[in-house]
Amino acid sequence: MENHLKILYEDNHLIVINKKCGDLVQGDSTGDTTLMDEIKQYIKIRDHKPGNVFLGLTHRLDRPTSGIVIYAKTSKALSRMNEKFKNREIEKIYWAVTSPLPSNISENGTLIHYLRKNNQKNLVTVFTTPTQDAKKAVLHYQLLQKLQNYWLFEIELETGRSHQIRAQMAKIGAHIKGDLKYGAPRSNPDGGIHLHARKVNFEHPVTKENIQIVAPPPDDTIWNACLL
Repeated sequence: MENHLKILYEDNHLIVINKKCGDLVQGDSTGDTTLMDEIKQYIKIRDHKPGNVFLGLTHRLDRPTSGIVIYAKTSKALSRMNEKFKNREIEKIYWAVTSPLPSNISENGTLIHYLRKNNQKNLVTVFTTPTQDAKKAVLHYQLLQKLQNYWLFEIELETGRSHQIRAQMAKIGAHIKGDLKYGAPRSNPDGGIHLHARKVNFEHPVTKENIQIVAPPPDDTIWNACLL
């Protein structure tokens, strides 16, 4: 089970997983087994714990995306990590494989939009000016590589809005590969999308040491081309 979980980092307070496309970070209306359930079961068996295993989710990652998810193993770590995310004290870097940008759009820049989510449709609408019930969303993007049919961007989030990268990049014409919801022409075979939580950098909530974690992207032709 450890190989399946792809543990990137673990100590007494945190466990960091390289999530696969399709894994659920927490329960939803589907009732499918979650990554949290799997980690709890794994720890319970590995550490011979007789009772329930405490595990808290510190942030979210969309089901079709891959990459870093941080869980807290103690209530102290959970509350402190929640504060860090709330106060934007955690550097979050993503990789996205998208369609090429239109020629009139800069290959590097900062995007500021206002996002409004329709929870029934699980879809975000992007506005360029402040709009009622829409939340400000800010990200920085940088072109890393041009592949034959796709571009690879590195993206740093300032805000952590639902579907933020997917919706904002689509707004400027960079549709994430496989993301039908936000304008990609076709789905990926595994139902995932080419958006990957690549790197986090933060001060450990208990030990105060600097923690930097990098997650290898999924093993497929496109991602492998990005690593060449």
